[in-house]
Amino acid sequence: MLLLFVAGIGVVAVLFVLFAPHIRRYAAGGVCRSDARLDGKTVLITGANTGIGKETALDLAARGARVIMACRNVEKGEEAAFEIRTKVSGAQVEVRELDLADTSSIRAFAQRFLREVNHLHVLISNAGVMMCPYTKTTDGFEMQIGVNHLGHFLLTNLLIGLLKRSAPARIVVVSSLAHNFGWIRFHDLQSLGSYNSGLAYCQSKLANVLFTRELARRLEGSGVTVNSLHPGSVKSELVRHSTLMSLLFSLFSAFLKTPREGAQTSVYCAVAEELHAVSGKHFSDCAPAFVAPQGRSEKTAKMLWDVSCELLGIEWD
Repeated sequence: MLLLFVAGIGVVAVLFVLFAPHIRRYAAGGVCRSDARLDGKTVLITGANTGIGKETALDLAARGARVIMACRNVEKGEEAAFEIRTKVSGAQVEVRELDLADTSSIRAFAQRFLREVNHLHVLISNAGVMMCPYTKTTDGFEMQIGVNHLGHFLLTNLLIGLLKRSAPARIVVVSSLAHNFGWIRFHDLQSLGSYNSGLAYCQSKLANVLFTRELARRLEGSGVTVNSLHPGSVKSELVRHSTLMSLLFSLFSAFLKTPREGAQTSVYCAVAEELHAVSGKHFSDCAPAFVAPQGRSEKTAKMLWDVSCELLGIEWD
């Protein structure tokens, strides 16, 4: 029996080696084929110091855009910016401090941005946290809903006027396939009654999809579009808070996208010519993707919008 087991493991290993190139090609997913240039355009990317955010910044800088990297850790942001400059001659990249877990930081960032930047053509809400232990933002929000949804909600609100004045402009919201497993728990949005890190993450990613849907409705006719996306399962630091996810990602790394591959749909939504008038949609692998029924609910989207405004103490008509 033991010999059969060992032989079986050996056969699986051999097959894996033989088919590894095919597995990698499949795992890589869709590629942005657009060669659109962004000369004279300004792009803002949150969480651009690592992972798919950095790769997105690299790609858009290579297309001639002025890329502003909004990062919580400025030192790491500057390291990423230096790396981009070494790869792209003449790259226009700059780093600005932004902590999405602190509304004071978001407001300070936006005030300076509006003072110093005249145009904003692409806003990519990329930063996020995943399955972290229960913690709260500076303002008392559960960290995942606070950063992944409320932080970007406030940032977009503060910059929406500039985006409209810069039209045609695009907003790109990085969500996840995990939205399929999420529900907006209006009775306990901050997970005070009970906390499950995975479910809280799924809720925040569903919130991204619902925010995109409602914002698209409100932006009709403005020249500003907004779309959400699933980047794929990507080798990144995002799973660092989950021992199980880290182990699974290590074991099945051949089935995961590299950060560059994971950035392709973000780039696609930001530059593809065929999306110039497309808004309120969800993408994966540079193509339209399925949205869970709870992500298509206009009623839930409007309720979440109102609750978000109330929590942040803002009015957004």
